[in-house]
Amino acid sequence: MERLISLMLLLSLSNLGFGRVLKVSPSGPLTSVADAVRRAAAGDTVLVYPGVYYEKGLVIDKPIHLKGIGQPALDGEHRYEVVTIRSGGVTMEGFVVRHSGYSDWNDLAGIRLAAVRHVVIKNNQLDDTFFGLYCQNSDSCVLENNTLHSRSDSARLAGNGIHCWHCNGMQLLNNTITRHRDGIYFEFVTNSLIQGNRSFYNMRYGLHFMFSHNDVYDGNRFEHNEAGVSVMFSHGVNMKHNLFADNQGGGAYGILLKEITDSRIELSRFVHNTVAIYMEGTTRVQVSQNVFRDNGWALKVQASCSDDTITKNNFLGNTFDIATNGSLVLNNFDRNYWDKYDGYDLNRDGYGDVPYHPVSLYAMVAEKNPSVMMLFHSFIVSLLDRTEKVMPSITPADLVDHIPFMKPITL
Repeated sequence: MERLISLMLLLSLSNLGFGRVLKVSPSGPLTSVADAVRRAAAGDTVLVYPGVYYEKGLVIDKPIHLKGIGQPALDGEHRYEVVTIRSGGVTMEGFVVRHSGYSDWNDLAGIRLAAVRHVVIKNNQLDDTFFGLYCQNSDSCVLENNTLHSRSDSARLAGNGIHCWHCNGMQLLNNTITRHRDGIYFEFVTNSLIQGNRSFYNMRYGLHFMFSHNDVYDGNRFEHNEAGVSVMFSHGVNMKHNLFADNQGGGAYGILLKEITDSRIELSRFVHNTVAIYMEGTTRVQVSQNVFRDNGWALKVQASCSDDTITKNNFLGNTFDIATNGSLVLNNFDRNYWDKYDGYDLNRDGYGDVPYHPVSLYAMVAEKNPSVMMLFHSFIVSLLDRTEKVMPSITPADLVDHIPFMKPITL
């Protein structure tokens, strides 16, 4: 009984931070990080001083604090996964993790979290890695203030920056990701937070999100990505205070929504995207209090969407505000500000007295025949749109804002 009490006391002291400190440096008694990790016990701290360490695949299999002083480098020599964490309760901070291996059949990473809980990865720089931070079957981990940069010029040779698969309760906070295939990739990830990250100049998506539910994206910046952001086959997603900017190209979107239900996009900005939001198969999605400025298309809402609410948004300087591929409209577009609206407000209540139809005839034609964009700004296009306003026949009659704002909404 006394031995059991002593063991419990020892574990408690370890958890309170009373473990040993082991020091690693190129000139010290301990020159190998792997050797220090083997000698460490649960609750110990391993301090690693400046230098380059070639560990040939460092494995952390006990709850320790691994801390870099002066940004020491862990180098994978373009052959190995650099760090693999197989224990919960690990904190790793202050390292340059570089030159991971590349494989056509293994997702080699700079840092891998393998079926762990309560791991913290913070203040690291991951440079020239295949996958950056790879999390699988992990729970309640924090990835914070890391910088991830892949030097590959080919999407085939670049993995994802932060890759989470079958995870729950993850927190991705204030990371910067660039030049990867997808900046952030979520698949089967639930109850997680993506906040304050910047994902830019990635070769495919700034964020790629599939089969993941009840997650929050708050205050992120997705800029200059090849295809923008993609959120698919999910429900209960709350996206707010984000910036989607300069995602341009033939298949580029600020954000693509496909088969999404019971979700929200609010208080965000969409600027200079080819298509700000593309919606397909969305149900009960609320798009509110956003700014759509200087996009090619602000919204492309496919006929497969229903019970969506687009309200209290500002549409400013977009080439087309709304486009759709069908005549049946099952969504609500009331109470937005449209800079193309030229109605009047006789009773001075702040709302236009005449409903606004945001889909132009030319937008309908361009949706089906993109080549006609060559005629944009021509006299015939203006004539077509004005004729459609007088005698509507092709644009969907039910896609209408019955209560348009007369002035931009203060958000």
